[in-house]
Order: sequence, then C-alpha cells, then structure tokens
Amino acid sequence: MSHNRTDLEATVVSAAELSPEDVSNWNAIRADEPVLLSPLFGPGFAQAVARFRSDAHVAIYRRDGRAIGYLAHHRRPGGLGRPIGAPFADYHAMVTRQGDGLDARAAVAGARLKAFRHNGLVDPGNVFSTLPTGDAGYVIDLQGSPEAYVEALRVLSPKRFKNWRRLRHRLEEIGPLEVRASTVQADYDQLMQWKRAQFARTGVLDVLRPAWSQDMMQWLFELRPAASATDFSGLMLTFHAGDTLIGGHFGVAENGVYHPWIASTNPELAHASPGQAFLHHAILAMPQLGLQVYDLGTGTDHYKKPFCNVQRPLGVGLSGADGLALSDALRTPITKIRRRLDHIAATDPSFGGRVHGVIETALALRKRSLMTESPFAE
Repeated sequence: MSHNRTDLEATVVSAAELSPEDVSNWNAIRADEPVLLSPLFGPGFAQAVARFRSDAHVAIYRRDGRAIGYLAHHRRPGGLGRPIGAPFADYHAMVTRQGDGLDARAAVAGARLKAFRHNGLVDPGNVFSTLPTGDAGYVIDLQGSPEAYVEALRVLSPKRFKNWRRLRHRLEEIGPLEVRASTVQADYDQLMQWKRAQFARTGVLDVLRPAWSQDMMQWLFELRPAASATDFSGLMLTFHAGDTLIGGHFGVAENGVYHPWIASTNPELAHASPGQAFLHHAILAMPQLGLQVYDLGTGTDHYKKPFCNVQRPLGVGLSGADGLALSDALRTPITKIRRRLDHIAATDPSFGGRVHGVIETALALRKRSLMTESPFAE
C-alpha cells in the first residue's frame, strides 16, 4: 500500500502527558504485531521513564486523523533522538502496523529530529528499511512444557549440559535450588550491590550510578501489576540455595514477556557458574511465573545463546531526517569509540555526568591495559 508522505501529521508530546486514547491505541497496535509485546515497546515503559527524565517524549503519527505510529524517544540538544530508556532499552521500535506506510525520513522529520540513534531496532513495520543489522537479541520463547524445552537444549549440547549439571551439584550442597519472584528489598539491594561491584571490577560503565536510573529502578521494583492500569510492572527473580541468595535478574514484564536488565550473582560462587544454573531453573519456573517469553537481550552470546531458541536481528546505526542511514554495526576503532561515547551520554545526559563517564571509562581502559600487560595478571 502506498501513501503520500504529505498526508502524514505528526505531533510530539511528553511521555508523561499521553492521553488515555493514545495509550489504548498504542497497545492495540502492539496486539496486532506480536513482536511488539515486549514491555520495552509499550506506553507503560515510556511513562515510567518520564517520571524520572524530563527529556522523555513520544512522536505520534496520524493519517486522516487516525494514529498509526508511536516513536518513544529522548530528545537531546542538537536534534538527536535516542531510544526511550536508553541505556536500559537494548531494544526499541517504531510502534506501527505492517503496511501503514511510514518511512524513516517521515518518522525522523515528523519527530522534529535531525537524526535518531538506533542501538537495537526491532522493525516489523519496515520503517527503517535501509538500516543494517548489528548485534542479535537472544530470546527464550517457551513452546510446550519447560521440561521439554530444557531437554531439547540438552540434546543439542549434551557435553555442555553435563558440565552444567556437575556445577549445579556444587550449589545444591548449599541447599535446594529455587527461583522466586521476590519483593524483598534486601534481595534487591544485594543484587544491585553485586552488579555495581561487577561494573567496578570489570571496568564497565556503571549505568546504575546516575540518580535517575537508581530512582527509576527502585520505583519499578515497587510497582506491582495490580497497582497499574496495565500489567506492566517491574519484576525481580531471585535464585536461592536454601535460604542463601546466590543471584537473580531484575527488569520489566508485560504480556507474559520478561526483559531483565540486571543479571547479578554472588562473586564468591563464580566457580559454580550460578548464572547458568539460574537460567536453567528460571526456564522451568516460567509457567508458574506467568511468563511465555524470557528475553535476554543483546551481548554475552556465549552465556545466552545456548539457552535460547530465537535470535532476533537488530538494527544499529543512525537515521537522518534526510532519509540517509549511517551504520555503526562494524566493530572498527572509530565506531567502538562512537558507541562508547554515546553509551556514556545516554547513561547520564548531564554535562557533569558525561565528564564523569569519560574519566571513569579512561581509568577503566587504563586498568585493563595494565592487567593485560602485567606478567602477574590472571
């Protein structure tokens, strides 16, 4: 179906000021496009981010008075748009139905942006068709029983699963293993503490340092589905050996889809690979948790890939209002630097935050270099 770009009307509103009609219509579009059912693609997530960041906006696209698309984004000085909730939103999307005729130029220009930075685009409407793909997203889509799912994975990698079973036995010496949907503040605090210590230890930018991210995470942790107009909520899954907390995930859930951001384990138990054991038990617990999809996102494919049955191609790069697309999917030194600086800017958009992030990154890179060069490095 072809459309004249001139018949498209676009408005930009604060994500905090979405009308009930737009919330309902946004969710109706998602219901027609199953890949958009992720909690990262809904109005609930955009509204949650807007509680803690004033630069959270939504471009609404209408044709003949009917809303056909929603693009949630952060608006930065200079006309650059980033995905809503970056850096936690490792996926983002133009929420529109296939065949509604939106294209990249109309989307970016209609949002009154000069360019839009994509870090993990899911694009069922084929709006940004010229954008190349980069990293893959790893997804557990449970079809049938979780026992059958785990057995199918075991058949594909019997040696790997035999080793993981041996490592699980080490954890079982502490106590029976169990995954729980926890609302315990002390568990949440411990997972966040372990994660921040991991950031410091590995030299990775601490995305939990800015006040806005800490406040948003805490608010989402306290948000329960019954207290929300939709079933969008935060969700923390903890992994226990008896009464001992050994790890967990924290993120957001909606429509039976769980997207964790924070994966954290007790570093003193690293020898037993608690993260692998956690995923095994989390899959088995999915029906009791009301989950159909467990979306592990991007990166660390050696850890995620063996557990997943779906790999989702993701667009990465820059789309301009002139219709041109710039790829930064290649791992060249220049694109690595550009993506790292963009990650810093997305994590803390304030000037002081960016300066702190650059200094923190430089020190981390120096630390890594010294460890690599040292004859005593392990």
